[in-house]
Amino acid sequence: MSKRRLDTQLIHAGEPEPRIEGAVSMPIFQTSTFESGEAGSYHDLRYLRLNNTPNHLALHGKIAAIEGAEAAVVTASGMAAISTALLSVLRPGDHVIAQSTLYGGTHSLFMEDLAALGIEVSLFPCDEPAQAEAAIRPSTKVLYCESLANPLVQLAALPELAALASKHGLVSMVDNTFASPVNLRPVALGFDLVLHSATKYLNGHSDLVAGAIAGRQALVDVARRKLDHLGACLDPHTCFLLHRGLKTLGVRVRHQNTSALALAQALEGHPNVDRVHYPGLTSHPHYERACELLEGFGGMLSFELKGGGDAAARLVRGFSLAVNAPSLGGPETLVTRPCDTSHKGMTPQEREAAGVSDALIRVSVGLEDPQDIVADFVTTLQS
Repeated sequence: MSKRRLDTQLIHAGEPEPRIEGAVSMPIFQTSTFESGEAGSYHDLRYLRLNNTPNHLALHGKIAAIEGAEAAVVTASGMAAISTALLSVLRPGDHVIAQSTLYGGTHSLFMEDLAALGIEVSLFPCDEPAQAEAAIRPSTKVLYCESLANPLVQLAALPELAALASKHGLVSMVDNTFASPVNLRPVALGFDLVLHSATKYLNGHSDLVAGAIAGRQALVDVARRKLDHLGACLDPHTCFLLHRGLKTLGVRVRHQNTSALALAQALEGHPNVDRVHYPGLTSHPHYERACELLEGFGGMLSFELKGGGDAAARLVRGFSLAVNAPSLGGPETLVTRPCDTSHKGMTPQEREAAGVSDALIRVSVGLEDPQDIVADFVTTLQS
């Protein structure tokens, strides 16, 4: 049988065979404890915190399949996935090289929490592999990047960075939350571990918090053992909701790709907009790379408003359709100022260095009709 395509994998990969009591939908195993059986090690005991209930195993199989990975494990949040993956391979005295434009929570994890553990981090521009290589030391263990960077939607030089990590024996990690496996599968580019805030596109309904790690079996196994000790397991009901949300990932993301491109084009021509960040625009510095690497340009964009931070603060409160709220990837179009939400934990100097201005507005395009989305933005910008 030929390899099944993504939309088929989203429905069928990881499903129990035979179906449990014939159930077409995955049942919720609302239990923390299972009867004891043969266990090769502590981590093989059947127990909810050890991430091996039937709900977990179904998710692990499905996420591994759609990322083209050997294995996967789900976590209690996206930050749990990131911190677990990093702590599973890093020790005091180690060094990380990471791209300079990152989600604010990740940036703080690197600069505060890892620093407190004696782990150093050096930053490099996402499209400058030569600078990344120049930052490598004998103690460097990890290369970290985001496939589409939050919030400027930059597209890293992913094949070059994966090759660089392999050349120097580093573990390459990429946060694929913005792109999703519909638009990009980094394992095929050579990355060792792919991370997700499953809160966002993988679930797609703004009603849960979860994370995922996918990649090489040996590295995922180590991460899962670390996760067992950290205790950031996903509860059965949330597993069920994420499992259900994944089945519509393809149709959702492709619709959002189309709507985001329409909105980006409309904003780029608006007199009150200074600049639009979206890789599907020919004006984007990474447009050619996006055409080569992405199957769709994504549902995320950001733009900088003329008039500065005060004007941006007023604008995000003035939409009739778009909701002023953090997070992304859900059915509702969301707008937010990163300086007030995702990147609020960074100092003004750190935000400036990362290109995150007070006038920047991030948009997560939802599932509404694209004409209605565009009309809401154009009308609000003119008011």
